[in-house]
Amino acid sequence: MIHVWQLTKTYADLRRGKIVALDGLSFDAWEGQIYGLLGPNGAGKTTALRILSTVLQPTSGSATVNGFDVVRQSGEVRRQIGFVSANTAVYDRMTAWEMVEYFGRLHDIERDELRDRMERIFTRLQMQEIRDLLGAKMSTGMKQKVSIARALVHDPPVLIFDEATSGLDVLVARALLDIVAQLREQGKCIIFSTHIMREAERLCDRLAIMFHGHILAEGTLAELRDEHSEADLEELFFQLISKHEQANRSKERLEVGG
Repeated sequence: MIHVWQLTKTYADLRRGKIVALDGLSFDAWEGQIYGLLGPNGAGKTTALRILSTVLQPTSGSATVNGFDVVRQSGEVRRQIGFVSANTAVYDRMTAWEMVEYFGRLHDIERDELRDRMERIFTRLQMQEIRDLLGAKMSTGMKQKVSIARALVHDPPVLIFDEATSGLDVLVARALLDIVAQLREQGKCIIFSTHIMREAERLCDRLAIMFHGHILAEGTLAELRDEHSEADLEELFFQLISKHEQANRSKERLEVGG
């Protein structure tokens, strides 16, 4: 469903020179699966997801979504995905219903079918009571529900959640995680980016631990625990990152000394 191969993204910076945001990233994710990208801020998770959603173009490497290339077939890719992040904009002067309807029309969904889909989505997400509420008057949790609804309205086979629980209170975050789990049961392919260990443990079928633009370890939670002889995911995470940082410092000292 999602195939990422040797994905690289670099930026030119006048002060720091070349910045490597992604460094040969490769992974596969499949239908009916939640694939977790776990890493600290700046690990490259958002860059990877923006490439998958066609917002950014890679410097090199390739990625396909449901068989469509993210660079050469970007229009088709956008039809295949729904994207939810902590920063998804909600328009202040539109109601919840109007916003979701607007995105449904962007996907050319016939009016009667769109209305039926929206009724089902608003009921499933418990949004009927806010359907006529303006974006300016919504809480953070309400806005996030609208973001999810508009990501689902065209029934995409692939869903991308980029730090989607960031800034949410505990109850709203838990409800969002329940929704993500339900979407997996419907056969969706889901990429779930987070830096919260508990979310990763609860949801993800496979995990990739990212740092400095590449994957340090990848597998099921059981596989990772067995491979690294560590039952606690948080401790495993910190051990991997510490080992990587030490290796980088040693390399830098050798380069300076040489």
